[in-house]
Amino acid sequence: MTMTREEIISVLGPADEEVIADLMATGASAVELREAWAWLHSDEALMGAGRPLPGSRVAALIDLLEPDDEEA
Repeated sequence: MTMTREEIISVLGPADEEVIADLMATGASAVELREAWAWLHSDEALMGAGRPLPGSRVAALIDLLEPDDEEA
């Protein structure tokens, strides 16, 4: 089931409406969003626990959530 705005905010906290729309457009679930958030913030711990690498939807969420390294 595609995640709702409320589910996204429950994981990320306050978020930009454009980010919320982009995340919803992936068709991912709230479970996948939580997994992406966990990978983004503790990937070494997850790899150490023997978790498989993220699937394509989770990887897409990570790409959307990951801050850009480029600064204007």
